[in-house]
Formats: sequence, C-alpha cells, structure tokens
Amino acid sequence: MANIIRQPCDEGVIRSGKGGAPCSRDAGPWVLAATILGSSLAFSDATTVNVALPALQEQLEATAVDAQWVVEAYALFLAALLLVGGSLGDHYGRRRIFSLGIALFAAASVWCGLAGSPEDLIAARAAQGVGGALLVPGSLAIISASFEESRRGRAIGTWAGFSALTSVLGPVLGGFLIEVLSWRWIFFVNIPVAVAVLAITLTRVPESRDEEARRLDIPGGVLATVGLGGLVFGLIESSSLGFSDPLVVASLVVGVGALIVFLFVEAGSPEPMMPPSLFRSRNFTGANTFTLLLYFALGGALYFLPFNLIQVHGYSATAAGAAFAPAILFMFFLSRYTGALADRFGPRLPLVAGPLLAAAGFALLAAPGAEAGSYWTSFFPAVFVLGLGLATFVPTLTTVALNSVAGSHSGLASGINNAFSRTAGLLAVAVLGLLMFPIFSAALDSRVADLELSPGARAELEEEKINLGAADAPEGLEAETAAAVEEAIAKSYVTGFRAVMLTAAGLALASALSAALLIEDKRPPKEPEP
Repeated sequence: MANIIRQPCDEGVIRSGKGGAPCSRDAGPWVLAATILGSSLAFSDATTVNVALPALQEQLEATAVDAQWVVEAYALFLAALLLVGGSLGDHYGRRRIFSLGIALFAAASVWCGLAGSPEDLIAARAAQGVGGALLVPGSLAIISASFEESRRGRAIGTWAGFSALTSVLGPVLGGFLIEVLSWRWIFFVNIPVAVAVLAITLTRVPESRDEEARRLDIPGGVLATVGLGGLVFGLIESSSLGFSDPLVVASLVVGVGALIVFLFVEAGSPEPMMPPSLFRSRNFTGANTFTLLLYFALGGALYFLPFNLIQVHGYSATAAGAAFAPAILFMFFLSRYTGALADRFGPRLPLVAGPLLAAAGFALLAAPGAEAGSYWTSFFPAVFVLGLGLATFVPTLTTVALNSVAGSHSGLASGINNAFSRTAGLLAVAVLGLLMFPIFSAALDSRVADLELSPGARAELEEEKINLGAADAPEGLEAETAAAVEEAIAKSYVTGFRAVMLTAAGLALASALSAALLIEDKRPPKEPEP
C-alpha cells in the first residue's frame, strides 16, 4: 500500500512527449489496452504486496525487517532505474523495451509466487523492480508517441481513469486472493495479464523511438542504484544489527559516497539523466522538495497501516485492502475541481492547503487505540480528510513541475519529479522503521515489566521483538498471562504506529512550509523565439 497513490507526474510524462501519431484510429484502443494493463501490473503489485505482508510473515517465518525488504527491493530498482528505463525506450524502441519489461516482470512474478524463503522473495522482488523500471516509463511514452495532440487528452483521461480503478480494486482483489487462496496468487495472477499485454503489444502496438534522444547516462544510473541501495540496506539492517555493526557502517558509507559522486558526475556529464541546471528554477526545486517531504510521509504511513489493521485490529486482508479506497475515490472525483484552484488563485494556495489537510489526516490515523471501534468511526474520518488533502495538491503538483521549466524539458522534469516521489517512498519505509522498532521495544518492556515472566520467557519475548505486531507470546505461559502479553504487543505496536503517524503529520506540515517559501505564483517560462 506504500505506493497506492499514483505518482504525481504520470500524466505530465505523457503530455510532454512528441506525438507523432504513428498509430491509426483503429489501433488506438489496442495501444490503450496494452499500456493500461501493463501499468496495472506495476501499480497493483506495489499496492497489494503490503496487504500480503502479515501473511508472508506468518507463512514464510519472516521478520519485520524481511517484510521491509520485500517492499524495498522492488521500490529500490524501480526508483533508481526509472529514468534509465525511459531513456532505453527512446533509444532502442519503446515497444521493444516495454515488452522486455513485461516479460521480466512476469518471470519475476512466477519466482515470487514460488519463493520458499524470505530471501528468495526479496531477490524476486528486486527483479520485479527492474522489470517495472522498463515497463512503467515505456507505457507512458507509448501513449505519448501514439496519439497526436487532438486525441491525446482523451487517451490520458482513459488511462488515468483505469489507473485510478486499479489503485482502488488492486488491494481489495489482492486481499481476497490472500484469504481464499494464498498470498502467492497475488503474483501468479500477473501471468495471464502479462501474456495478454505481450500479445497485444507485439501485434497491435507500433514501434517508436526518439531520434534526438539524450544519451544513456549509465554511470548515473549505476551510482543512483548503489547509493540508494547502500543507504537503504544500512538503515534497515541497523534495526537488527545496530548502527555500530561494521556491515551497517560500510553500507551507509558506500551509499552516501555513491550519492555524492552521483551529484558530481551529473554536474560534469554532457547529457545527465538529472541535469543540475533544472534546479536553478525556484519552482522546480520547490516542487521536488515538496514531493520528497510529502511522499515520504505518505509512503511511510501507508506501509505501516495494513499491519495495524490486520495484526492489531483483526481486519481481514480484503478489509485492510479496502480501507484506503475512499481516499483514492475522493481524489479521483474531486481532482478536476480542485485543479481549478491553481488557475484561479495560483499554485501556492493548494500546495499549502493540501498538505495541511493531509497532516490532519495523519494525526487522525494516530488517534484509534488498540480497542478501536468500527472502521467508520475510527479510521474512515482520517481517510476522508487525507483524501481531501490528496485531491487538493496532486493536480497542482503536476502542473507546477511541468510549468517550472521550458517546454522542451517538460518530459525530463516530469520524469525527475516522478523519480523523487518513488525515492521518497523508498527511504520512508527504511527511516520510519528506525523510529518504529525502538519505540515498540521500549513500550513492550514497560507493559510487561510487572508480569511474572521467567528469565527464559523474557529472553524469548526479546527475540520476538523483531516481528513487531506479529510477535508471539512465549510458549508455556498461563492463559491469563499469555493474553496479557498479547495485549501488550498490540498496544506497543499502536504506540509505535502513533509515533510514525505524527512524524508523517510533521513532514506534511514541513511540505506545506516548503511550498509557502519556495513556490512562486507565476506563469511557465516561454520558449525562446526561433
């Protein structure tokens, strides 16, 4: 569920492309069918996996750190290689790279479904991330290249509508498959969809490429992957190994060092994948700062929410998958109206008001205790307010990111903002995990301090802390004592969850402040006269 909010500049990527319209009107529906189904593979997998994590923990005997890696392995390669994937399509053919991404994603899905250990699943998810980095930008670029300007608006509307439907139904369908069959089927269900996409793409979708495409920035892509990978590995593994562990220290040093080198390489490259010159625009810098802060808050909050619903409050996987659906629906139906706010009042107002509403929504998510009542009185008010916030800022964010640079760079600007949002979600799970683990541990120690537990039982409970809300009471306890320990585990998870939600609320407030200070209410720069 960490990626349940579709990225802010997806439509911008499509609009900014060169529309040569190589497809006929008869081929148009086939192009949309292939790209919508292809995008849905990446969107739905990113959202349904979080609902499956509690079941994965139980059936694969995975720790909470393993569960983090199941999400992060996918997010890491998708975020780091997204811009490289788009460049590969421009150079070698968008249909070819899109098809390669679909095939790799499908093969990795089979691997995920057959995984017999957490390590197998993590490796398979990394392969899925590489496939996603090829197919996601490819699907957007194919739409851009296949429809001329007069038909592109309708194509974008169709694609966006079905993408929103996927965001709503994906977690619900995934939860249903988990309950009725197995968590493995959330991966196996990708196979027939991928086969259909490949059949349509190879027979109906025309090939296209950009003869004036920028050079491939292979050094930049490698450094970004190593940098983010080292940083995320060190942050996640520090929860179990500690920051003094040599492996953790080495990975953090490598990660930070690679990201610093990445900045120098991009500054010296003739055609970098992330040109530093674009950040001279105050609005572009402001839009990406805003994106990093707010999507960090969203990614972290929505990662921990399903665990709270399933492990603490006893929700089924289907119910947990549907819990956030109202927010997506509010965003879908209200965005066309809230988007007009920027036209009337300028972009700063919605980019300040939206995060303020989001902060209130995060704070409301922190309110329910371990004995919360029904969904409609405990979690729905938070989801409602958060949905209003999303509907307020998402349309404007896309507009600001596109309008902050010259039109010739709008596609690159859209891709960079998209990568920023995915990187924010990637870092959020690792960083907020550092907050969750020690707070949960301290809260559990405090709640079981007065219980009559033997030294062996306390040692066993200490080992279970790595599982967070999935921790089990030590064996051999009396029924009353075991119930008290289980209650303490649930309440301790809620304590950590509240800290994460309030941190997310603080980050949302910080994003509102960044918009107030950095975003200017101005028109987009004009292209120079020929």
